[in-house]
Amino acid sequence: MYSKETINRFRNPKFAGELKNANAIGEEGNIKCGDVMKMSLEIENDIIKDIKFQTYGCMAAIASSDVMCELAKGKHIDEAANITAKDIADKLGKLPPVKFHCSILGTHALKRAIEDYKNKSK
Repeated sequence: MYSKETINRFRNPKFAGELKNANAIGEEGNIKCGDVMKMSLEIENDIIKDIKFQTYGCMAAIASSDVMCELAKGKHIDEAANITAKDIADKLGKLPPVKFHCSILGTHALKRAIEDYKNKSK
């Protein structure tokens, strides 16, 4: 049902936790499934220097959050905002169709964090 990559990301997430020096926070949740994601970013000169996640959810939600962080770290905020759910699912090696929404939540949480940063930078 799940790829080896998804299982590994669930068991050994690289980006789990909270950034103490975060200057951008984004949260997203899905009432139907109960998954909730929080992304903490440290952005400097519009580049994502560091990123962490806190996710309450299933294996796919946690694995998707971890991949989202890996794909976004080091990127300009405009480039990171263009990361798609398909990018996340492809990196995981496939998600069951019923779990694809987990990758969508990750992109929404990241976009909310980027919006938070932009609002604070005005």
